[in-house]
Amino acid sequence: MSAAATSTSPIPSGCKVFTSFPEVLMIGELVIGGLVWILVASSKIPSPDLQGWLMFVSVSCFIVTTLLLISYMVGVQNSSSSWTALDVIYHIAAVALYLSIAVQEARDTRLFLGDGNIYKLNIPASVFSFLGTLLYTIHAVLSALRWKSSS
Repeated sequence: MSAAATSTSPIPSGCKVFTSFPEVLMIGELVIGGLVWILVASSKIPSPDLQGWLMFVSVSCFIVTTLLLISYMVGVQNSSSSWTALDVIYHIAAVALYLSIAVQEARDTRLFLGDGNIYKLNIPASVFSFLGTLLYTIHAVLSALRWKSSS
């Protein structure tokens, strides 16, 4: 066997993913991301382009987080030491994307709240977008600390 195949990663594999921190945050990221996805799809956004961007970010982050979680469960991170860096890079990118949609959703909610019941779904979409941003931020910070300590 090669040394790369036997290298160990500070990221756990198997069911330990569900009991280790910050990987357990991925469950929250998926739940909140799914809620954002559903609420944005159901809410009224005045511009189809904005709705498209909000959907793109929420769906993309949901899919990538799911794939990353499955990859960690399978143990693919044990084959290379670059997975800790990938984890940090992905979560920093997710923070930036989620912050962009959270701010956009909050702005649209504030601007169009006076238009009646049509925009009632925008309020929870905005709140969950900021909550998703918070989860991704915590995960990014903890992943960066793990990456720094493992280097």
